[in-house]
Amino acid sequence: MLAIVLVIVIMAIIKTFLAAVYSNIILSHHVIASNVPFYEELGTFAVQAIFTSGFFIVVSALLKFAIDWVGNEKIQKNLVSEKREMELQFLKSQLNPHFLFNSLNNIYSLAYQKSDKTADAILKLSEIMRYMIYESNDSWVALSKEIDYVQSFIELQKLRFKDGAAVEMTLQGEIDDQHIVPLILISFVENAFKHGIANDPQNPIKINIIANQKILHFSITNKKNTYNKDEMGGVGLNNVERRLQLLYPDRYKLNIVNSATHYTSELMLDI
Repeated sequence: MLAIVLVIVIMAIIKTFLAAVYSNIILSHHVIASNVPFYEELGTFAVQAIFTSGFFIVVSALLKFAIDWVGNEKIQKNLVSEKREMELQFLKSQLNPHFLFNSLNNIYSLAYQKSDKTADAILKLSEIMRYMIYESNDSWVALSKEIDYVQSFIELQKLRFKDGAAVEMTLQGEIDDQHIVPLILISFVENAFKHGIANDPQNPIKINIIANQKILHFSITNKKNTYNKDEMGGVGLNNVERRLQLLYPDRYKLNIVNSATHYTSELMLDI
């Protein structure tokens, strides 16, 4: 502010000095009726010079500030967008190796046991990885494809157990006409298999998916494995919750119920 005032004063002084030196040119005005020159007082000219200089300098400064503000806002938005995209890519890079590591461990167990299911497990993993590498790179995927991916994961997990896994999955609503951010649901399913009891027919893993034109309701419940000392949730659910915050701001509700015997995750998305 002080710099602007100083510039105005300097400009007014320069104008007044020039007016004093070239008074016949700058201070003289011709009266139209008599064509007689009229000389303006130097003091009056100085005051006018202050106001005119101040007006143009202030307007110019405000215009410059406005242009800089708009430019800075654009830069800040780009930085926020780039930071958000980098964080999403980092979260996704965590998710894929996390899933792959667990799946390879399962297949290793089958191979170590010389199980006939090993080849089927490798084929199923190949189908899953194809989805993760190629189709999940899009910002949105069909909900039906995401559910197919979840079902393939469940089939892969079933190969771990001699009598298969106990899973009840129900689908309701407009599954084929909706879209979702890829790899959102899988962490909840993976968490249920990792920390829950998956081969008890009396306490199956229950998955329920209901979709309409506005809301996706997803819930999964599993009986807790008391022999598993790992903390429920872990990297997978922390990862997916952060992705929800970035991709569905104010458009999701996540409710986790951790009782003595069961663990339930319930997710509602505006789609």
